Amino acid sequence: MVKVNEMFSSIQGEGIYMGIPMFFIRLTGCNLRCKWCDTTYAFYEGKDMEISELVDAAEESGLKWVCITGGEPLIQDDVYSLIYRLMEEKEVLIETNGSISIEEVPTEDSVHVALDIKTPSSGMHKAMKFENLDYLGTGDFVKFVIMDLADYDYARKVLKENDVKVETVFQPAWGTDIRWLIEKVIEDGLNVRVLPQLHKMIWGEKRGV
Repeated sequence: MVKVNEMFSSIQGEGIYMGIPMFFIRLTGCNLRCKWCDTTYAFYEGKDMEISELVDAAEESGLKWVCITGGEPLIQDDVYSLIYRLMEEKEVLIETNGSISIEEVPTEDSVHVALDIKTPSSGMHKAMKFENLDYLGTGDFVKFVIMDLADYDYARKVLKENDVKVETVFQPAWGTDIRWLIEKVIEDGLNVRVLPQLHKMIWGEKRGV
């Protein structure tokens, strides 16, 4: 059983799978308190649901992809049972904040990890577990939310000091200018993708999209 904040069908708005229709399962609870968090409503709101209920809902959506997000989904012990059930029939994307070990996340080809690396503007960058980078594989990616130049410099430092073998996304914090970030990445010759939050460009701050 897991505590679920909300479920809905939409497109993936962030990262390398942007634009793909997905069924979203947002779990309740988070161990971090990022200053610019846009899902604070997921800290406490939700109801307990059986794994079988969630699997049935994912099937009824008719979509190939399921995104398990939060909050921070990996703080709930039974999330692994959910992943194992879903990966039998679905492509599963797990969005995690980088502060929880992903060692136990299944490594099958149908399971993909979107790993945040928090930057200084979040106030949570010291909570990161950089050993998680060792567990990432094909189809996984890391994401930095960039608010300002300090965040950008921090992200560059992390990439320089760690062997990041997966794709890297620089995402401008919502409400900030994407142009300067693109220009900095090009100027410095970084091998990263600069991607916005597509769902917010379409629906703004609306929930359940």
